[in-house]
Amino acid sequence: MESTKKRDWERDDRKMESIAGDSTSPYKLLFRALTLIPISHYLLLVFFVFVVFVYNLLEIHIVQDFFGGFGGDSVSLTFHSSSDLYREVVSKCHLLHGRYFSTPWLSSPHLQTILLNVLIKTPKFSYKREIFRTSDGGTVALDWLMNSDVIETSAQVNGTNTVADIPLVILIPGLTSDSASPYMKEIAYKMAKHGWNIVVCNHRGLGGVPLTSDCFYTAGKSDDLGEVVKYLYHKQPDTPIYAVGTSLGANILVKYLGEEGDNVPLAGAASISNPWDLLIGDRFFTRGIMQRFYNRVMGNNLKGAAKLHQEVYARLSDWEGIEKACSIREFNNYSARIAGNFDAVDSFHRWASSARLVNNVSVPLLCLNAIDDPVCTDEAIPWDECRKNKNIVLATTQHGGHIAFFEGMSGKSLWWIRVVEEYLSNLHSSMPMSKKQAQKFAYSSFETPQFHESLS
Repeated sequence: MESTKKRDWERDDRKMESIAGDSTSPYKLLFRALTLIPISHYLLLVFFVFVVFVYNLLEIHIVQDFFGGFGGDSVSLTFHSSSDLYREVVSKCHLLHGRYFSTPWLSSPHLQTILLNVLIKTPKFSYKREIFRTSDGGTVALDWLMNSDVIETSAQVNGTNTVADIPLVILIPGLTSDSASPYMKEIAYKMAKHGWNIVVCNHRGLGGVPLTSDCFYTAGKSDDLGEVVKYLYHKQPDTPIYAVGTSLGANILVKYLGEEGDNVPLAGAASISNPWDLLIGDRFFTRGIMQRFYNRVMGNNLKGAAKLHQEVYARLSDWEGIEKACSIREFNNYSARIAGNFDAVDSFHRWASSARLVNNVSVPLLCLNAIDDPVCTDEAIPWDECRKNKNIVLATTQHGGHIAFFEGMSGKSLWWIRVVEEYLSNLHSSMPMSKKQAQKFAYSSFETPQFHESLS
């Protein structure tokens, strides 16, 4: 029996050898068949693979939108169960209870983010610049745009009819942005046109002003904003003041609100695309191809801003290290960490993060983040902390990118600007800062800083 099986195996082996040596072997037949396929079909396959690669790389969602009937996604709201802010203000915000639908040909968080400052076309206007001197001798440019500057007959916010009654909105730009950035000009113009007075609080060293003290702007430097807010309140004590922060400016704003707690003379605030936790964000930048791309681009932007003040940076930090930096982490390691006397760059990132101070916020605050934000990961959003604070309402959308939220077929409108205007209008109408409330913020010992005004 065993000998019979052995002979069968030997016979099969000989057949396999014969087939392998034969010109009609399956491998040769396969090769011949492949050569018969037209080259155009191969090119089509390569193109298809490329499209799938790009579709996934850019996280395009137009197919999902198509099967969803292009109806957009509802806005998710997170708030305390007994929140007066939600009941009296946010519940009346139709946009936050509707759906956000991104521009079809911008159905990608990366396209929205990258094209943000390219597609926005804001009408030309001029700010009026005021130079503000901080307590340490630093210089901050305050760029003003009044409601009366953009329209002949000033619009009114909830019936205001005098200059003193027109509410003031402080805008805080992102990482290396300033008042001239297209998205900042867009919100400044749109808000002013709707009846608000606007002042853009540029970060020190940005906006075309020099560094006049041994201190430069960092991701966690909120004391400049604090001094500006106190100054504006001292200057216009009867004017309701609000603040809107975008991207890193939102982090600085929320950090300031958390640090000062009840001692904040603001009637309300809004945070747009806040990175929240810089330590988590730093890890996020090392994950994907696009995140590493953004990391390098923003690192180079920081280096470019630092070169404008090389003498100060070289004196306070490691200039050689800054020049070699290829990421935000490396830039912060050679600049902010050294200037702030932190043991490690992670220590600086923890200190600079606004997420750790959310529990202390006492000012009505609306926070808006997109889940698909390619720069600020949703993993850093302090969901539970926002839910526990009665003064905060967190709004999230599935799409929108980073401070983009393009809407409409033309892609010329930013949805988040309409959300902010509606929210602040309802807040101003429902919860105005009365004189009695304002009195608790009277800074009797606050000295008016030195400043001068000039037309930009």
